[in-house]
Amino acid sequence: MAEEFVPPSTAADTKDCSGATTGTKRTDLKFISYSTTGDTDYPDDACGRLVHGNAQIDDLTVNNDLTVSGTINGTTTGNKVIPFDIPHVKEKGKRIRHIIAEGPEPGSYIRGRLKNTNIIPLPDYWDGLVDKESITVTLTQIGYSQDLIVEENIEWGKTIYVKSGNGANINCYYEVWAARWLNPMDHDEKLHVVYEGETPDDYPGGNENFLIGGWDYDRRETQWREVDKKD
Repeated sequence: MAEEFVPPSTAADTKDCSGATTGTKRTDLKFISYSTTGDTDYPDDACGRLVHGNAQIDDLTVNNDLTVSGTINGTTTGNKVIPFDIPHVKEKGKRIRHIIAEGPEPGSYIRGRLKNTNIIPLPDYWDGLVDKESITVTLTQIGYSQDLIVEENIEWGKTIYVKSGNGANINCYYEVWAARWLNPMDHDEKLHVVYEGETPDDYPGGNENFLIGGWDYDRRETQWREVDKKD
């Protein structure tokens, strides 16, 4: 038997359905709302079933596809590193799992090859996105010794010049890293790598700009953390 529907706590004659509904929280999984409103036992004076513009849900199970057209903010669960897992490209029945790199900064990189040129152009979109003072360059010479040197000044944070100390033709691989601003509108906002606290909720300044991994909010204890032993 269905539970009694309790309409929003507003006057019936106002037809204001913006108030909160009340009722007993169900422990089994149910749909937020059914796809039709033709139920014979649906109260005539109840607010109509509407498409949800905003909703707060304690637990959500998705059995099929989930399509999101906006931004997802939240916390991943599990005392684990964050992986990506995809089907093997060539071998049926196998999968590939890699772990996302970790570090004390939101790093961005480009890589490629220089041949018969000494210029590494940086992406236009890096302007304002990364801290140009954080740019580092790694060069791997190909085929022969070239005594490769990176020019000290990076022109406007947009162009890197490479030269050969022994006059050889340049032929090398390159990798360029830079730290992305946590907040492009506020360059004073820095990452607190180590901070006082017992949970991620204690992070200074809040977690609005972060998707947290490695913490299980159901367990509320790190799986690999040693628990004090009782006598």
